Amino acid sequence: MAQERERGITIQSAAVTFDWKGYRVNLIDTPGHVDFTLEVERCLRVLDGAVAVFDASAGVEAQTLTVWRQADKHQIPRICFLNKMDKTGASFNYAVESIREKLKAKPLLLQLPIGEAKNFKGVVDVVRKEKLLWNSNSDDGKDFERKPLLEMSDPELLKETTEARNALIEQVADLDDEFADLVLGEFSENFDLVPAEKLQTAIHRVTLARMAVPVLCGSALKNKGVQPLLDAVTMYLPSPEERNYEFLQWYKDDLCALAFKVLHDKQRGPLVFMRIYSGMIKPQSAIHNINGNCTERISRLLLPFADQHVEIPSLTAGNIALTVGLKHTATGDTIVSSKSSALAAARRAGREGEKKHEQNSEAERLLLAGVEIPEPVFFCTIEPPSVAKQPDLDHALKCLQREDPSLKVKLDPDSGQTVLCGMGELHIEIIHDRIKREYGLETYLGPLQVAYRETILNPVRATDTLDRTLGDKRHLVTVELEVKPMETSSVTPVIEYAESVSEDILKGSREAIENGIHSACLQGPLLGSPVQDVAITLHSLIIHPGTSSTMISACVSRCIQKALKKADNQVLEPLMNLEVTVTRDYLSPVLADLAQRRGNIQEIQTRQDNRVVIGFVPLAEIMGYSTVLRTLTSGSATFALELSNYQAMNPQDQSTLLSRRSGLT
Repeated sequence: MAQERERGITIQSAAVTFDWKGYRVNLIDTPGHVDFTLEVERCLRVLDGAVAVFDASAGVEAQTLTVWRQADKHQIPRICFLNKMDKTGASFNYAVESIREKLKAKPLLLQLPIGEAKNFKGVVDVVRKEKLLWNSNSDDGKDFERKPLLEMSDPELLKETTEARNALIEQVADLDDEFADLVLGEFSENFDLVPAEKLQTAIHRVTLARMAVPVLCGSALKNKGVQPLLDAVTMYLPSPEERNYEFLQWYKDDLCALAFKVLHDKQRGPLVFMRIYSGMIKPQSAIHNINGNCTERISRLLLPFADQHVEIPSLTAGNIALTVGLKHTATGDTIVSSKSSALAAARRAGREGEKKHEQNSEAERLLLAGVEIPEPVFFCTIEPPSVAKQPDLDHALKCLQREDPSLKVKLDPDSGQTVLCGMGELHIEIIHDRIKREYGLETYLGPLQVAYRETILNPVRATDTLDRTLGDKRHLVTVELEVKPMETSSVTPVIEYAESVSEDILKGSREAIENGIHSACLQGPLLGSPVQDVAITLHSLIIHPGTSSTMISACVSRCIQKALKKADNQVLEPLMNLEVTVTRDYLSPVLADLAQRRGNIQEIQTRQDNRVVIGFVPLAEIMGYSTVLRTLTSGSATFALELSNYQAMNPQDQSTLLSRRSGLT
């Protein structure tokens, strides 16, 4: 994407397929920024293994923790790669230590760097006791040599490597019984004789069991250390056959795939990325979407190579495909070859379930777990340049929502504005930019209009008379009514009639009276916001014969407005339920900031090493909170918001708001 090139960050996950030494590798590069958590979530959902990339000078950063937890949730084996070894301040030992402490993982050092920062030349392969040196003149890193470590040429390095290898063998033997038996049986005297192949298969088993993580290092800028990393991916991460998914047994060899991403292409329409779990896909074949319960046809099948796509005749299990022609498939949908194949799988699952006495519905068992979509935390309004462009904007937002389910679009019923709900400031900024570039619409982003409400504090009586002569008809209405505050919360006014009002009068004019009351309560006297929590009692109503119902409505409406103006008014503001998860070190600045935002803390819980702050904050004060919170806590805190209820503002805040609205401040 153009935005990615400009900012130098990943925004959308990109897929690429390539072959390496006889293995087919499907690689997906995911963004690291917290605003694009959903991209990581939906890709981890369909991958078998992961490479976690660290900055060797920074070690484990805040976002690393988030992504690591996501990988834990999906039970994904992983390898660590310490990148930027040539950067000033890079430290191999510091980075490894931070993995051990912050991620609570067991690092297995498979490589040691030769030199650090400016002096970084290459790496030592600890398993095979060889050194790999990259040619300093080659820019793309293809040119490197592999030499065995010898006592004569590098005595220091050899000693260090032997110690590292012995430590590695002990670590793996602790975690893997089969390897421990082998080492203690045959090689207890001399660890140097342990064959590299045996050590590698043991590391493979330990990695798959997620008991430890292999650590490699290098520098992506000049591609130093990339070839050994690819070797490690093929050697230690699982192949699709090694991940056993429970649901596959029901499908036997029928097609079963998960759609995990949708992109809109100007020429081809929606492109759907799928991970195939079993069976095979062919172009021009019909498929059945279990979630949407609809059948669609795949017109073409492509293999993703970043921004080039190669057309292919068929694709088998374990691969990632790009399909053209699916109009209704969205992120997280399960795809099978036909409805009958889904039913057959359901029957097999049902038979199996009966044996184990499990009761869950047929469809649920067949559906692959979809993708969890995080709740939005950043809100703003979006306006088209003119009303004529509104349909175009709606279309653009619809397409973008389908691509990115973490973007939510709502229509605010109070102000009639389109509200964008996203994962953060950067997320919304990118969306705004994309609408401009891809759909050619100059839109305006604005702060969220807070929907205040009003109510009254004391009961008030009012009378009003309307006397008009239109043409040859005289319209005369006299109304007396009382408006009083209610204890319970109610958005619409509660209407009561006193006994003195005769049924005959009400029969013909009840609808007109209620229309008048409702329209008067839409605009309160203070801010023109809707009035809520009021009860209205009609005490007397005198109507001259021949008076039209519109006049009755107008009179009642005017009378209520008169009563509301007389009463003491109160502004109600929307409150948000807020839950902030923060480490102990940053708790006090977060609490201080919430106090400034007129927050009300309910309780502080402890969750492992974290504190969870639960409380209420007014919606008006939550603007831009996501950015401020990240700044305060160096990006380590997360938070969740939901609308709670309306609460009365205190007099001081209310007078500030009113003077700001009337333009006095």
